[in-house]
Amino acid sequence: MPNKVAFNENYPVIDESNKLYEKALQLIPSTTQTLAKGPQQNVKGIAPKYLARGKGSHVWDVDGNEYIDFNMAIGPLSLGYSYPVVDDAIKKQLEDGITFSLMHPLEVEVAELLNEVIPNAESVRYSKTGADVTSAAIRVARAYTGKNKVLCCGYHGWHDWYISVTDRNKGIPDVITDLTFTFSYNDIQSVKDSIDDDIAAIILEPFVFEPPKDNFLHELRKLCDEHGIVLIFDEMWTGFRIAVGGAQEYFGVKADLATFSKAVANGMPISILTGKKEIMSVLDKDVFFYTTFGGEALSLAAAKATVNELRDKNVPKYLAEKGKLLKDGYNKIASGLGMDYTKCIGYECRSLITFDAKAGNPLEMKSLVQQEMIKRGILWGGFHNMSYSHSDDDINYTLKVYEEVLPILKKAVDENNVHGYLKGEPVEPVFRKVSNFNTKPKEKSV
Repeated sequence: MPNKVAFNENYPVIDESNKLYEKALQLIPSTTQTLAKGPQQNVKGIAPKYLARGKGSHVWDVDGNEYIDFNMAIGPLSLGYSYPVVDDAIKKQLEDGITFSLMHPLEVEVAELLNEVIPNAESVRYSKTGADVTSAAIRVARAYTGKNKVLCCGYHGWHDWYISVTDRNKGIPDVITDLTFTFSYNDIQSVKDSIDDDIAAIILEPFVFEPPKDNFLHELRKLCDEHGIVLIFDEMWTGFRIAVGGAQEYFGVKADLATFSKAVANGMPISILTGKKEIMSVLDKDVFFYTTFGGEALSLAAAKATVNELRDKNVPKYLAEKGKLLKDGYNKIASGLGMDYTKCIGYECRSLITFDAKAGNPLEMKSLVQQEMIKRGILWGGFHNMSYSHSDDDINYTLKVYEEVLPILKKAVDENNVHGYLKGEPVEPVFRKVSNFNTKPKEKSV
């Protein structure tokens, strides 16, 4: 019988997952379309590899095992799986069509809504993935300023201009690699040291897990104003989650351009570029940014329904309240056990469990916790990606599971034998960046 969300005696049977995976190995390079969803991010031999359905905050794998999901499709499900209001909007639009030969009214309706809720969203354009709109933002910034170089901080997608700074940059010409550079978050001096007269844009995630310090975001705003640089907020994670209007609303600082995708349409594929009309006007004639599916109506219908629900139900407040229970609860349990090498950090809407290398291999410690969470019916990748569907029952059960699992980790650490407790292969790093973060632009040749 498949495992349920319960204190199961056995690890879940994942035979059907493994059968699909063996086929994928022959047909799909790296087996996954999204690295964070791939088998490398889960304990091989224990974790399911394929999910078949979801409802609210729960999912079922292809073998029928049930889990509380704290990954939430790696971010997009701000409301939850199969959320009725959004699904009904999709079904209603489906009756009329998906993609059309001319523009659709939803393009205007959603733009009006976004203009209302997002600071500085004077102009709005749509695409399908986050990388589409971050790359469009960079092109817009270069066209508007007449400059070339980019300073970045965080993760911004798979396109050449960004991936050139990572260790997976094969296939990217050196001429592109020489145009993107990095700076350290919360280190305004690292930004000042990297600015020259050819910087077109500074792009960053307003925060990942570490909060801004010493008015870091406001200081970036001042620097960009002083040097004629376009400030871009990559709000894939912060948008509609920390506040309906994203980090710009939450911190009271306006970027010139802002990009969104996760959370805005509860799982439907859409991405959004917003910004000042003056800057976005280069898209009228000078910059080419068009795609066949940019006005696809099902995703626009989902976005309209989702944003209204997020605003009307004050979902960010709910995410913060429920996420705080998990964050504080985890830290209380770990502290009570004397486990100073693990803690939960970040904002309440999206927090992260960390493991200190002083106690052992962090990936092995994470793997052991994940393994035991999965056994007990929780799909867990080290995050609490909160959704509006996560209930008090989900949270209370999860905290009880932490009370059972953390002593297992403590025992393994005390014995200096975490690896010996693993039933399968440990997780791998999701993404490795090069070690030369905070790289200054090269001097122009004379």
